[in-house]
Formats: sequence, structure tokens, C-alpha cells
Amino acid sequence: MTKSILSAAVAALAMGVAFAAPASAADVSACLITKTDTNPFFVKMKEGAAAKAKELGVTLKSYAGKIDGDSESQVAAIETCIADGAKGILITASDTKGIVPNLKKARDAGMLVIALDTPLEPIDAADMTFATDNLLAGKLIGQWAKETLGDKAKDAKVAFLDLTPSQPSVDILRDQGFMMGFGIDTKDANRIGDENDPRIVGHDVTNGNEEGGRTAMENLLQKDPTINVVHTINEPAAAGAYEALKAVGREKDVLVVSVDGGCPGVKNVAEGVIGATSQQYPLQMAALGIEAIKKFADSGEKPKPTAGKDFFDTGVTLVTDKPVSSIKSIATKEALGKCWG
Repeated sequence: MTKSILSAAVAALAMGVAFAAPASAADVSACLITKTDTNPFFVKMKEGAAAKAKELGVTLKSYAGKIDGDSESQVAAIETCIADGAKGILITASDTKGIVPNLKKARDAGMLVIALDTPLEPIDAADMTFATDNLLAGKLIGQWAKETLGDKAKDAKVAFLDLTPSQPSVDILRDQGFMMGFGIDTKDANRIGDENDPRIVGHDVTNGNEEGGRTAMENLLQKDPTINVVHTINEPAAAGAYEALKAVGREKDVLVVSVDGGCPGVKNVAEGVIGATSQQYPLQMAALGIEAIKKFADSGEKPKPTAGKDFFDTGVTLVTDKPVSSIKSIATKEALGKCWG
């Protein structure tokens, strides 16, 4: 090696622009992007991701929208993650269709993209989805409501408290799953609101929070004050619906069902605010996501779906203190040992 070449090599090493060693565990970084940072579900998701990242030596940065439906903040977070050279992104997308081009950009940059809880549209816009079987979650509470009402189910008046007007996949899956369990023809199973079953009073959106649940319930009660079954996208929306029902003296004779399984929601089941909920496990979703990013960084291997499904199923369990014989469920006492928030 000539003196000039040796000098150039030494200079390059000093500048850190050549002869780079393979990335070590300490060099692996990941991003978690949730819909909000206030919903207990996403708080627990963040805790799970942070704990697993610390265990594996992965640097984690977390971002969130201001409210459910705030896709602009999520887009900005993706751009930041790409610029930072993160190895992977875990995301619960607010706009499951609109966010796809931005996530494609991340994948094109060599990042692993994992959808948590909420599948993208199309689902293969992510390298993998770690999620509750949201269709099954809806079916469980729909079937429970039907069995609980018995013969009265054929004359029920059902209100649907959905998430946002954009109808993200989690909204559609839980909503349509409930209909299947309750015995309502979904028509186009890929969209909300085209059904013609006379038992459906209507749909309104909640933004997944208590205030939105209360307002949506008030709106639908004005449309039909005889509503006796309420399907809610999540437990904060269910709590708001209950307050609206209580304000008009209807809290004792309306079945409210939901999905989440957070500690406040399970307590609401125990107190009779919610009749039944489908419990999901966000901490596990996020922890598995961090493990997948670390494995991808180390070996290039991508996660595989659960057999027979196009996503990795992280589990769902019906929670109620009023079980029906046709559905396996757990009581609130047991669910409180598995809840979050």
C-alpha cells in the first residue's frame, strides 16, 4: 500500500465514512407510532414496546397522533423515522389506506413495517400485522348480545358507535363481526353503513373517546329513543354511551358491548356499565413487534403469520359476568389479572 493510499484510508476511518463494521444490537433503532398517547390501550402498547426494547438493547422512539384520525402527525413521524435511519416501524394507523404510500417509502428505504392492532388496506402494505382477530372480537360480543336477548333479539333496536368517518379496518372488522354474531346481514363486508336490517337504528362516530361516545349516543337516541343494544368500537366510547343513557334513565335496560379489555373497561363490566367486552392484549403485540424488528436487523428474517391467517394473531377473550352457554368466556375477576391501563 502506498503512503498516499494509507493516508486516505486513515482519514476515511477518522471521518467514519468507510470501513464500517456491521450494525451491533446497540445500533438497532425502532419507531412506535400510535393513534394517540392517551387511550390506555396505546399507553400499554408503548409500555410493552419500551420494556422489550430495553431488554433487547434496541433504541425506541415513540410518536402519536393528537386524536384518533390524526393521520398528518403519523405521516410526519414516518418521515422522521426514515430520516433517522430506524430499522423498523410499528404503527397503529389512523388512516389505513391513506398512510400506505408513506409506509411504502419506509419499506423502500429498507425498514421493516409492522402494523399493530389495525391492519392496513391492503394488509400486505405492511411486512406483517400483529393484531387481535378483530372480526372474531366483534363476533363474540354480537353472539353474546344475541344469546342474552334470546327471542327479543329479532325485535332489537341496535345502535353502532363507530370510530371515524374514514372507516379504518379495525372499525369495519369489529362492526361487521358484531353483525355476523348478532345475525345481521352485513351486505358489503368491507364497508360500514350499507346494511338494510330494520333493527339497525344507525351509525355514528366517536373518535374512540368518552366524549365522542356520549355525543354519538345522544344523536342516535334522538333518532330512536327505544334503542336497547349498543355496539361500541372501544371501552372509552362505551363509557360515554352509558353516561348518555343514564341521563335519560335508560342505563338499566340497554345492553352495551365493546372491545378492548383494559382495566377501566373490565371494571365497567363488573359494575354493569358494559355487558360484555372482548379483551385484547396490546402489550404482547408491541413486544412481539420489537422482537421482530431486532430479528430482522440481525438476520434479515421477517415474521410469519399465524397458520391459516394473513396476520399474527395475538389473541382475544370474551369477558362477562353474565356468561352464555354457547360462548367460552372469563369473568371480570380473572380478566382483571390480564387487563391493562
